[in-house]
Amino acid sequence: MTRPRRTRWVVWGLGFAAFVLAVAGLAVYRQQSATSLGGGTPADLRRPRHVVLVTVDTLRADRVGAYGWKDARTPAIDGLAARGARFDRAFAAAPITLPSHASLLSGLYPPGHGSRHNGMRVRDGVATLATVLREQGWATGAFVGAFPLDRRFGLDRGFLRYGDRMSRTDEGRVLNERPGRVVVDEALEWARSMTADRRMFLWVHLFEPHAPYEPDPQRGPGGWSLPPAVRYDDEVARADREIVRLLAGLAERAASTLVVVAGDHGEAFGEHGEISHSLFVYDTTLRVPLILAGPGIPPLSPPVSAPVSLVDVLPTVLDLCGLPRRDTDGVSLVPTLQGRPIDRRELYAESFAPLLDFGWSSLRAVRSGSLKYIESPQPELFDVDRDPSEEHNLAGSRREEAQRLAARVENWSGAELPTEQALSGMDAGVRARLNALGYVSGTTGSAASGIRPDPKDRRELAARLALVFSGELNGSDLRRALQKLADEDPRNTQVRTRLGYSLIDAGDVRAAEPHFRAAIAASMPSVDAHLGLALCLSSTGRAAEAERVLIEAKRVEPGNPVVEANLGSLALEANRLDAAIAHFGAALDRDSDLHQARFNLARALAKAGRRTDAAKQARELLTRLPAGAPQRAEVERLLTALQ
Repeated sequence: MTRPRRTRWVVWGLGFAAFVLAVAGLAVYRQQSATSLGGGTPADLRRPRHVVLVTVDTLRADRVGAYGWKDARTPAIDGLAARGARFDRAFAAAPITLPSHASLLSGLYPPGHGSRHNGMRVRDGVATLATVLREQGWATGAFVGAFPLDRRFGLDRGFLRYGDRMSRTDEGRVLNERPGRVVVDEALEWARSMTADRRMFLWVHLFEPHAPYEPDPQRGPGGWSLPPAVRYDDEVARADREIVRLLAGLAERAASTLVVVAGDHGEAFGEHGEISHSLFVYDTTLRVPLILAGPGIPPLSPPVSAPVSLVDVLPTVLDLCGLPRRDTDGVSLVPTLQGRPIDRRELYAESFAPLLDFGWSSLRAVRSGSLKYIESPQPELFDVDRDPSEEHNLAGSRREEAQRLAARVENWSGAELPTEQALSGMDAGVRARLNALGYVSGTTGSAASGIRPDPKDRRELAARLALVFSGELNGSDLRRALQKLADEDPRNTQVRTRLGYSLIDAGDVRAAEPHFRAAIAASMPSVDAHLGLALCLSSTGRAAEAERVLIEAKRVEPGNPVVEANLGSLALEANRLDAAIAHFGAALDRDSDLHQARFNLARALAKAGRRTDAAKQARELLTRLPAGAPQRAEVERLLTALQ
């Protein structure tokens, strides 16, 4: 079975004539001279002049060759590890993209920077590696591969250039991620525009290997039938190839560049009953690769075995660059590069996804020495030195130690969040786009009994939801899974809405309609269900009802350009040309690349006798459509008719 690249539930559009809707030679660069801190090296090479940070989304440490994975195809990462420092036990502060990156860039745990889940903006005023280096006169550029790191969430601060513009389909549908090759192309273009004497900080975020995992094209049509873990390795290899290109593109800057490669969190393939990531705080999804190579980094063998956190990256980079230290939760790891230990300390991690997505208990963890404690309704204590898989809960037999660490957890954060913080940045449009990437992004309510469910008691349900929302299921398999979930939880708005669109894809509009109505009745937090219902009504001859649904959608999500475009389509079909022109204009004011709306605006203007204005819109559309877009022929026919 063949499938298109990234079949995630994304936004928007079916084509110009359709009703617009909302649905979704390796050349690893080598150091050109020795650059250890130990002497005998030119002074200007002992400290980096440039820093390149590469974060690979969803990358487990144990699926990288340098960390022992025998089937790995990661020569770029392995090469950096061989000539630099590999941290064997590095951990994320959260198993979620935005909070983890915020911790890496700020040196603060999530309670300190304020982003506790995807969609929650980093607190204003929080300094980042980019703001610090820019204050020192560095050129700063970031190029990210997916919507969770969109500038609206606060990580753009300090960057002179923040590349987060996602790709679009030929029809103008905005996607929620983009391939690593596009990210690296943009990053290299920016880096080459910097003068040679300008110190540079470049952050590149690769979204591979996030689910659904695309098989290597060389596997042929049967690649999609391979197990997810095999396809995951294919995507890890794809990310590694982009790192090869990025490092090769540094050219003459290579010898003076500090390279940091890190995962933001891991991925679960059934460990502890979890599929994907974000729900639990076991090391399956917290342990990540962390590698430093370049000036000041001697080849370390064996690797650093001390537990470290991604919050240590900022203080370490500043130390290596000879810049003043900042007040952070992390510490500089430079002593480990010189064979000296760092002070014993505790490491904190959390996941508020159970709370914010499902209303279950949050999970918070502290690692101290050989012990790791997880605070939840059923607390867990593990001796991770003896039990690295975290299979034997010692909380009952070692109560005193568990109680001591429970107090330390509370020192970092309580189990709940203030309502205003829980909803910060989580408007309906944000939730819809995060849903498209497999994050449930629901809203939390209070626990009626005062005790929230333990995620461990809901792991089977969570795993089934993760499988559905990850994009790993398609067609009839997806519909069956969604139907079963809908039968078990009729008020689950996300399940109902996705089932509705899946039925539309199967051509069963009548069967889809009640699911959209149920989602709306259960207060679906975005307009996706309204748009689906409007499509059902319009396609079965009930245009007036469809219009009423869309007017209600405007109340739920004011300013949504797709709602305006749909209202314009209905008005155009009813020959209410002034209303159609107004709706299409409003849609394009909010999203100038909504190509269906521009095409229909040209049609409406032409029908209203405004041929010059119509031709102007058609020509503008031709400048925006990709050269090979099949819709170009239809636009050109319209333009010819207008001349």
